[in-house]
Amino acid sequence: MPPVARTPASSLTAPAIELPPPFRLVRLREVGDAFAHAVANAADEGAGTLVYVGRFDLAEFALVLEPDEPLRIARRTVYAGMSALADALTVHAPPEVPLQIEWPDTIKVNLGLVGGGRLAWPQDADENAPPQWLVFGAMIRLVSLAEGDAGLRPLSSALDIEGFDDLAADRMVETFARHFMVTLDAWQERGFSAVAKTYLERLAPEKGVRRDIDENGDLLVRRMGKLDIERRKLIPALGQPAWFDPQTRGPRV
Repeated sequence: MPPVARTPASSLTAPAIELPPPFRLVRLREVGDAFAHAVANAADEGAGTLVYVGRFDLAEFALVLEPDEPLRIARRTVYAGMSALADALTVHAPPEVPLQIEWPDTIKVNLGLVGGGRLAWPQDADENAPPQWLVFGAMIRLVSLAEGDAGLRPLSSALDIEGFDDLAADRMVETFARHFMVTLDAWQERGFSAVAKTYLERLAPEKGVRRDIDENGDLLVRRMGKLDIERRKLIPALGQPAWFDPQTRGPRV
């Protein structure tokens, strides 16, 4: 079962961004940290709280969820979040611009890193019981502020460089919220396999390779002609997101 969402009550609301039920917006100033705020206040704010930092160069937000599955299974929520994030970007992408997910949580546009997602849970949570909360956070670089020729940084990019037409952070958040609800509905109606299928289709294709997501969220890689199954463990990867720069607290350049 996917994470459930309830509508909490709080005075920290900002109705300027139009979100579908049951989301409720909490807006922070530009110096704020959406992910850190959501994690610190998840138990009080409750499911459906979407924390947003209004910046012109970066779409930054974090969503509080309350799963009804044991933590060891509920971490698969990161795949639902990443699928919704990729779908939201695709809506605004120019035609023929390739968009891919690099397992488990990095978003690339035209092979350039633009951001990604993160997942947090209570440190003392029992693996075999539903956690009190999960937080899925995301950052997408809208505008590049790096100096010099973009060609000198072939591994990173920004939406303005890739031809996205003036996509503002608030529109990005609205689109993500709608697609996340669609993804959760698919999970509810058809099981997690529907989410896994959508997510795996976003990974860079590899010839002769079949990929699946295990019950605990690990990525299973099977290569043609080989009996061994490569297991890529989710928890260590979530602990150190490859796309996130802890120095700048944003997507790597």
